[in-house]
Amino acid sequence: MSQRFHLFYIHGFNSSPQSTKARILQQALAGYDGVQFHVPALPYDPEQSIQILQQAVEACLPEPIGLVGSSMGGFYGTWLAQRYDLPLVLINPAIKPYELLQDYLGINENMYTGERYEFTERHIDLLRALDVAQITKPERYLLLTQTADEVLDYTQGVTKYAGSRQIVEEGGSHGFDGFEQHLPTLFEFFNITPSDQTSE
Repeated sequence: MSQRFHLFYIHGFNSSPQSTKARILQQALAGYDGVQFHVPALPYDPEQSIQILQQAVEACLPEPIGLVGSSMGGFYGTWLAQRYDLPLVLINPAIKPYELLQDYLGINENMYTGERYEFTERHIDLLRALDVAQITKPERYLLLTQTADEVLDYTQGVTKYAGSRQIVEEGGSHGFDGFEQHLPTLFEFFNITPSDQTSE
């Protein structure tokens, strides 16, 4: 019996498994019988998020695993990729969320779940502790980024993942416009193919 391939989508800060890209990816995997799709629901707390992701990943080992991380999910994904030697596709990744999220200190509300919570300096410190200062094995990463990201400075990702395969598109947005057009590239990167090779 062949092994399953486990594909994880790691959503961003203040997002949820109901995010647009997660749903697009799940629908696209309908024809991939050998792939099990995972979208863990991550809280605002970085420590809890990493624990949830670690447990989910370790539960799938030793079967092959791939990661897709959007925004903060790219930050968490980098930590996991380094720790477990896993391939990762980054979508407009947050490179220094401990700087970016200074603006979120205080009371916030998750736009998907309606949950209200307090983001504190402790959470900022936890993010600093999770930072991977310099990646190893650049071939392990595929960066998808758009220059008109209104939330993040795309050049930070281009610099951090220098040496990795990169797709840098002019324009776009933080949500990464046209994500579905890159699904063939994403699946090729993970070396996963449809169950029926003759299907479109």
